[in-house]
Amino acid sequence: MSDKRDYPLSLTVNGIQINKVIIDDHYQNKHSESISDRLIIELVKQLDGQTFTPEAEKDGFKYFKTEPLFYEDKSYRLIWLLEEHEIYIGVVNAFRR
Repeated sequence: MSDKRDYPLSLTVNGIQINKVIIDDHYQNKHSESISDRLIIELVKQLDGQTFTPEAEKDGFKYFKTEPLFYEDKSYRLIWLLEEHEIYIGVVNAFRR
């Protein structure tokens, strides 16, 4: 079973006022040497004010893949979701490209 951590974060994505980010520990399986919760939060902040088209929709969730996102001159991919009628971003995975 995966572990999830949540952090307060205020931003607007797809016209929705977001108040927190929930990070799944999935990235730690293969990418823990180059990814951390702190880095993921910095990547999520880059989504602020933008509108994205979902890659898939299932059971009330919209799934997104955003790349490239840059931090300290390195490129990353962020896999994230929005849940219908909720005000958080869920991060499924993140890794360097």
